[in-house]
Amino acid sequence: MESSIYDFQLTRLDGTEASMDDYRGKVLLIVNSASACGFTPQYAGLEALYRKFMDRGFVVLAFPCNQFGGQEPGDAATIGAFCQTNYGVTFPMFAKTEVNGDNAHPLYAFLKHAAAGVFGTEAIKWNFTKFLVDRDGKVVARHAPATPPEQLSEEIEALL
Repeated sequence: MESSIYDFQLTRLDGTEASMDDYRGKVLLIVNSASACGFTPQYAGLEALYRKFMDRGFVVLAFPCNQFGGQEPGDAATIGAFCQTNYGVTFPMFAKTEVNGDNAHPLYAFLKHAAAGVFGTEAIKWNFTKFLVDRDGKVVARHAPATPPEQLSEEIEALL
């Protein structure tokens, strides 16, 4: 397993390659997302957080995932258009990603190990699980899907 969150390679929603190292020194909120979920309106709150804190070194990173009830069935173009049209999303989005199971992206294996959920379980339970990462790349918190993004404002502020 990689020793740092900055060791992971990613694919953006547009198919171009990226690296977690591109976000070194930033406070990150990493979330697995979906377009047809009861929590989908959280895109608005995530965008509001991003706009509020982006000038101070905060970034939301969204990873669409179709592993929970098939709630992200679209292709990259469909996902991007949906998020832009309905929620004005401007934060970085990545290619559809598996977060659990044998094909889970290594970034998610790292995050789940660094911040286990309730009762020490590592599995992600649903869309919009949120991981907060400090400027040094340390995973400092894991938040449940039901936690509204705006509730994280003070926690983010403290890390900035």
